[in-house]
Amino acid sequence: MNAQIPHSPLDAGQSSHERPVVLFACIHNSGRSVAAKVLTEHFAKGRVDVRSAGSEPGSNVNPQVAAVLRDRGLSTELEVPTLLTSQLVSVADVVVTMGCGETCPFFPGKRYLDWEVEDPAGQDRDTVQRIIDDIEHRVLELLVELGVAAPDSFDG
Repeated sequence: MNAQIPHSPLDAGQSSHERPVVLFACIHNSGRSVAAKVLTEHFAKGRVDVRSAGSEPGSNVNPQVAAVLRDRGLSTELEVPTLLTSQLVSVADVVVTMGCGETCPFFPGKRYLDWEVEDPAGQDRDTVQRIIDDIEHRVLELLVELGVAAPDSFDG
């Protein structure tokens, strides 16, 4: 379920940037938010500026998440867990929280979404695959909402 908090001009299809800026935030920035960032970059094909961060960043990307994404032909090699800062939130048009809850800074005028996605930490491969499938579905819906692509314009 996507809980929506205050809406921004993006709800009317407008952005304060040339390309919408989307920030994915979770606690460790090593699983859910990394998967969302990598999937968004893949499907948006440069039409969205994508960032990810965590309120308590880990030391590396979750190896199961990296493996599942690698099976899809997507790399997490360049992903480094990053601290969620007010600056990152302030430049985003859309902030998608994925478990960081109240530790995510709030700025009026931003669009906030809270995706209740299971944490892949410590999960088996099948569970991580299911979690990433869920994230992919949500990413595709978000890209349609942002007006960067029609649902039938995505290719695997």
